[in-house]
Amino acid sequence: MYEPLPYQHVVFIVAIAVAAFAAVSDWRRGEIPNWLTYGALALGPVLHVGRGLAGHSALETSLTEGGYSVLGALVCIIVPAMLYRQGAIGGGDLKLLAALGALLQTVLGVEAEMYGFFAAALIAPARLAYEGKLVATVKNASTILVNMFMPKSKQRHVEETALSWFRLGPPLFFGVALTVYLHW
Repeated sequence: MYEPLPYQHVVFIVAIAVAAFAAVSDWRRGEIPNWLTYGALALGPVLHVGRGLAGHSALETSLTEGGYSVLGALVCIIVPAMLYRQGAIGGGDLKLLAALGALLQTVLGVEAEMYGFFAAALIAPARLAYEGKLVATVKNASTILVNMFMPKSKQRHVEETALSWFRLGPPLFFGVALTVYLHW
């Protein structure tokens, strides 16, 4: 007999689908579509309220789940917002992290983000070394990091042409997939 998926698994499937589509789009075109990130960001709270109601929770409990979804989006963009402000990540990556935070809520959203950043930290140096850009990128990254703690007048400028771009969509997909695997 067919048994429906538990409601949390529906959220997991949606999160994997969003991360997979973002990864493919980022890999092929170098951008993550706004309709995907904004749509997932809006869908997250609605999905969690619906999940609560479908699980026969009280309306108040279901609305609280929706609130946790919004909180997940906000918490998941704290560090990435600082990176974005310094030009270290793109706007699509920031919006994707907010959307994943809304879908996975606070704890799982941060976990997926952490795994994604770990994957990027392992892949990026190998790719940069292969391209002969590792030393220059480490120097630029150090400057950007130091600039975060310096007053505006003492910050050193890093030319945008000197930056090496890394597509964060695929590592974030890995982070979401690993988180879902560990919590399925």
